[in-house]
Amino acid sequence: MQIRLDKFLADAGMGTRSEVKNIIKRKAVTINGVCVEKPEIKVNPDTDEVAVNGKVTAPRGNVTYLLHKPAGYVCAVEDSRFPTVMELVPRGRNLFPVGRLDKDTEGLLLITNDGAMAHRMLSPRSHVDKTYLAVLDGPAKSGYAVDFSEGVDIGDETPTLPAKLVICDMAHPSLAYLPEEYRTGLRPGQAVLLTIQEGRYHQVKRMFHAVGREVIYLKRLSFGPLSLPLSLKKGEAVLCDIENCRE
Repeated sequence: MQIRLDKFLADAGMGTRSEVKNIIKRKAVTINGVCVEKPEIKVNPDTDEVAVNGKVTAPRGNVTYLLHKPAGYVCAVEDSRFPTVMELVPRGRNLFPVGRLDKDTEGLLLITNDGAMAHRMLSPRSHVDKTYLAVLDGPAKSGYAVDFSEGVDIGDETPTLPAKLVICDMAHPSLAYLPEEYRTGLRPGQAVLLTIQEGRYHQVKRMFHAVGREVIYLKRLSFGPLSLPLSLKKGEAVLCDIENCRE
């Protein structure tokens, strides 16, 4: 994963983005021993050695990556059977995924070493919204929105908390997040957005199963104040500053 040099240096506490640009212009920065003068040059925090005035530097303190999780990866620090999301971000610094997405679910996942932030985002008391784009095995009925707003029995001790369902029309901008194989042949009402404030096991899939539909594709588009950039490719991650984009 690569990031801009000026962003890397700012995260390392070397100054604001404009200040670090001046440092770079003064030829005080090297990457792997080679002097660089362009702030937009990309560096890999996991493999490149960045030095300022001969002193190696790196991002410090808490760090959070916004990852576009692909299908096939599990949300765990280690797993003996499947590849983990930790393979998609720089190693070290005690990073861990914030919550879980199913192995076959794609979309926005946070990976951090900030335990306090992770607790805030995951605590049931925080009521943090999580919005998913789902493709169903058939068109959603308008009555599903009422069912979900009242809570659904998915076989747990208590029904789900109220959730918001939006049935996407064929021009809905969220359909741009769908892979081509799911956009092709998509029928009206088959794509929906569901916003929940819980994280029960397979919750989205179980909610639709409870009303007679199955989820054939699932992608998380937002988590609290953060949204998945449409330009971020599967498997790519970017550093994000969640503290400055709270709702």
